[in-house]
Amino acid sequence: MSMGQVAMAVEQKPEGFIEGSSLNILNRNLYFNRDHRNGQSSPTGNGFSEAWAHGIIGKFESGFTLGTVGVGVDAFAMLGLKLDTGDGRNGGHSSFDVLPVDGEGKARDEYSKVGGAAKVRAFDTVVKIGDVFPANPVVAAGDSRLLPESFRGVTATNTSIEGLTVQGGRLHAMSQPVSSNMRENFATFYAGPVNSPWIGYLGGDYTVNEHIGVSLYTSRFKDVWNQYYAGTTLSYPLSENVALIGGLNYYRAVDEGKKLLGSFDNNIWSGKTGVQFGAHTVTVGYQRNNGNDDFDYLRQSDSIFLDNSIQYSDFNSPKEQSLQLRYDLNMQPFGIPGLSFMTRYAKGWDADYSNANSVYMRRGADGTPLQDQKRWERDIEAKYIIQSGSLKDMSLRVRQMTTRATDFESDLDEVRLIVEYPLQLL
Repeated sequence: MSMGQVAMAVEQKPEGFIEGSSLNILNRNLYFNRDHRNGQSSPTGNGFSEAWAHGIIGKFESGFTLGTVGVGVDAFAMLGLKLDTGDGRNGGHSSFDVLPVDGEGKARDEYSKVGGAAKVRAFDTVVKIGDVFPANPVVAAGDSRLLPESFRGVTATNTSIEGLTVQGGRLHAMSQPVSSNMRENFATFYAGPVNSPWIGYLGGDYTVNEHIGVSLYTSRFKDVWNQYYAGTTLSYPLSENVALIGGLNYYRAVDEGKKLLGSFDNNIWSGKTGVQFGAHTVTVGYQRNNGNDDFDYLRQSDSIFLDNSIQYSDFNSPKEQSLQLRYDLNMQPFGIPGLSFMTRYAKGWDADYSNANSVYMRRGADGTPLQDQKRWERDIEAKYIIQSGSLKDMSLRVRQMTTRATDFESDLDEVRLIVEYPLQLL
């Protein structure tokens, strides 16, 4: 994920509670197949995970009442429907996470999420209280499964200074993509459930000029970690059709309070550089984890703005280095607007768990910490957005992933088919 995915400003809607309101419904149809090449190492022992489901995501956002201080409300109702899967191929309780699975290993036929937030706007500041969807490098609600992830708490966003967006929040619960519970305890991707009472964050994104953007953030995950982030985005046009692009991302995570996930002091960074020429974009990214433990983040969130965190692999193991080559093609100049392609290959090496703490330690069959671990991942994606007619804005996307690794990761082949049809009703 990149900083360009963060909302850089509060959208200015017409004044008035009704006049500024919007109601949108997104239909999302998802087919997900993850083939475990080592067979019985799959979560359900079936050799593969497979599910087909349909999600309906309705979101209402009111405007603000008139006056110096305006109030409003955001609300959502979401429904997930199982179309096809089975007890032996629903992914169990792994990161597959397409449909909720009960204690007996059965996927539910349907599930729902309902929530909302009250909001207040004063001058250039908007405060929301309730179910929220923060988007920043340290806490970002994920949306890579059937239904989105959400958090519960208080957030604030300020845009008083031109080019600068400042945001902060304190969250006391989260809701996983496969859960109807809007008040779940926190969980991380690599350590699992964490009995922490809250996570707070503060930071901002500043557009220096049309070529340079800068972001600085910090967060405290109570009794778990203090996290710090710095990042840049860069672009420089060489001609009308050629531009250089680049960016840097840096994280530091230090244990905090009761140290529920052990003692650690980790830092990880990534950098990319590339060129856009006409319909083509080629980028190269390098990433390195200097810490002794996995660089962890909230489960199923997008809170990892590292260039080599891609479809499946994060390339964030201790001491791991990785290199990525990516190519994007926009077919609009060739007379097919809305059609795009992407492919990338990333390779990681030197992962070493020799000095990992007890939470993140990974050992081999002989009981010794894993060392000199390697992996690679190849992704291919095609996407088409219908440009006109009754199905305007419907998107069709195919994603294929292959990853191979030594002892510390799985060998997987993955296919995702995603069809999305947005409807704006208000």
